[in-house]
Amino acid sequence: MKSLKRVAAAAVAGCATLALVGCSAGQITQTSNQVAAVDGASASTEDGSVAVQDVTVVLAEDGQAALKFTATNQDTAMKDHTLKSVDVDGQNVTISGNSSIAYNCALVADSKDGLERMPQDKNDNCIEYTATTLANDDFAYGGNVPVTFNFDTGSLDVVATVSAPTLASGQVDREV
Repeated sequence: MKSLKRVAAAAVAGCATLALVGCSAGQITQTSNQVAAVDGASASTEDGSVAVQDVTVVLAEDGQAALKFTATNQDTAMKDHTLKSVDVDGQNVTISGNSSIAYNCALVADSKDGLERMPQDKNDNCIEYTATTLANDDFAYGGNVPVTFNFDTGSLDVVATVSAPTLASGQVDREV
């Protein structure tokens, strides 16, 4: 009798395990189509040494434009890399600071206002913050524009979304 109960308990446990494993098995799973939790476009160089993430053209309320992105140096050869230039729809982006990226470090770019609102770790020497500006040639909110990054290791092409201005939290009343 005891052995029958043990066999029954083992069978129930086995069936429960198979049922739970079956939830994530197969060609179409719940997690197979999830993307990174960043707003903008992302890409990496052909050799994988440099990657860009969260590439977005940001517009301010006064019409000023900037390019927001984070470039990371993930070169397995542990070399430093340099961002030579960036073009948005054929226009050159002005980068106001250092554009070199040390090994395993990042270059974070945004508008001057965006950088001021962004929390920054002043003690982290591995993250370089730089402001960007761009001539606004009638960018439309929600539109998409081609962006080309030229690094010393090669170039990257992505399609970036044009973002509407980010309103200050708690300072704007919207009519309902």
